Amino acid sequence: MRMTRVYVGATLTPGSPVELPPDTASHLAKVLRARAGDELILFNGDGREFTGAIEGVRGSRVSAFVGDGRVVDRESALAITLVQSVPRGDRMDFIVQKATELGVARIVPVLSQRSVVRLDAAQAESKAIHWRAVAVSACEQCGRNSLPIIEAVQPLLNYLSKSAPCAGPRLVFEPESALQPLAPTTAGTPVVDAQIAIGPEGGFAADELEAFRVAGFAQGGLGPRVLRAETAAIAALVWLQTRFGDM
Repeated sequence: MRMTRVYVGATLTPGSPVELPPDTASHLAKVLRARAGDELILFNGDGREFTGAIEGVRGSRVSAFVGDGRVVDRESALAITLVQSVPRGDRMDFIVQKATELGVARIVPVLSQRSVVRLDAAQAESKAIHWRAVAVSACEQCGRNSLPIIEAVQPLLNYLSKSAPCAGPRLVFEPESALQPLAPTTAGTPVVDAQIAIGPEGGFAADELEAFRVAGFAQGGLGPRVLRAETAAIAALVWLQTRFGDM
């Protein structure tokens, strides 16, 4: 039986107890009916996972005993940055969850000209906190011991004006564009990073595509059909991980 994995945003010290996060503790106590002695796997995002066991359950509060830790690397050798225009509804939750499972290293949520979503500063910060929690939950499920970086929501042009180049491909995906034939940047040298951008429901505007070109992004497509934003993100990540990563 697969043991429950629990993220703890604190230092994990073998031989010491730790209080589990409230939401996780409530789920363990009320849904999973956890009891003292039940085994867990604990991690805090530093690349290690620790054996653990529930020490006590007091209402909705759960403490665990931290056992031995070991480095378990399930990270892709390909560090992918996903620049994602925030779609409406809860689709961004889905994108963050699946991108985390697919090994993305960084997600940059952006607002572009045709974005339906509009956020003020407080809403943007609240969304970022929520998406980081979604990524944590996805790491608990998929076995990652390092958390992807989820940046704050920002205007697309702000990101492009300050984005650092990468050694690997930089692609902005647009419907009806040809899929770019990619090869390692230097003969015999593997691609180790990539940056990809997915537009909003209506796609990127012409001046935004020009800004991508100036920033060093090539324009590419994902086949002859028009994909939803969440489908395009997953398709692009799977394609890159298959071509250069660990799939």
